[in-house]
Amino acid sequence: MEENKNNEIETTAEEQTVTTENIESNGKRRMKKSTKTALIRMSVNLLGCLIYSFGVSLFLNSYKLASGGVTGIAIMIDELTKHVIGTGWLIIIINVPLFILGIIFFGKKFILNTLVSTLISSGLIELWDLCIVPHMPTLDNILIPAVVGGALYGGGLGLIFRAGSTTGGTDIIVKILRTKFRHLRTGVISMIIDIIIIGTSAFVYKDIDLLFYTILSVVVFTVSLDGVLYGGNSAKLVHIVTTAEFSPQICDHILKDLDITATIIEGTGAYSKADRVVIMCVVKSFLYPKLRDIIKEVDPTAFTIVTSAKEIYGEGYKPHDADEL
Repeated sequence: MEENKNNEIETTAEEQTVTTENIESNGKRRMKKSTKTALIRMSVNLLGCLIYSFGVSLFLNSYKLASGGVTGIAIMIDELTKHVIGTGWLIIIINVPLFILGIIFFGKKFILNTLVSTLISSGLIELWDLCIVPHMPTLDNILIPAVVGGALYGGGLGLIFRAGSTTGGTDIIVKILRTKFRHLRTGVISMIIDIIIIGTSAFVYKDIDLLFYTILSVVVFTVSLDGVLYGGNSAKLVHIVTTAEFSPQICDHILKDLDITATIIEGTGAYSKADRVVIMCVVKSFLYPKLRDIIKEVDPTAFTIVTSAKEIYGEGYKPHDADEL
């Protein structure tokens, strides 16, 4: 009897040891994953600041293209004050009241990330203004600075947004508006604000040609920003209407060849009244041609509906608790 009790005690102790080891192992894995995620976010944020600062300093600021946001306001003020303060410093000064607004809506953690991004990007703008801009060749055609500057500005800002931060300024206002008007995209809200700022720049510079180049820059910026924010998450939503004979083969190819999953929906043909199987799957754009080949090979008579899926939440895509950008 006592021997059985001792065995039970030893077994329980072993189970507790295993459980403790599992908890410690899971804790270490979570910590490692959290550290890796933080490092990736920091790297993406830094890369975004670098690209953003290149676009502003080397192209937009150098050619008086006040393409919206606090950056555009700072570029205009810098031009009016004959470059006394510097665009980078002006961005920081204008951001102070907006940071206070950001703390009210998003808390100190968000503003801390934003403050870091703002200081880094503004510092880099000042650095490029001192070290690179004076040695840059002057371009007679402003089309190149408008397009390249807008693309770098939007792409860099998109990376900063994806890292969970902003460069402050109207980005904070955009983020606030996104919480109120969730159906509007970030690029669209930015463009509305930018149009107001660009309209102001028309009165400041009194140059119609420059105004249209600035508008072009904002359009490129909007496309670039939305491309970086949503492009990596976009895919195709495919509905394949087939028969019970071919659906297992198509599903097998989808699971093995494309390494994605699918949902099977039982259906009935409205005209023929025959049983149908609808295979619904989300496939990334670069895999779609392979899916078409599978359908064509297995069931060339399948009825296929393809639509764009702009935002996808779930395994392989964005988590459900991800920030709305």
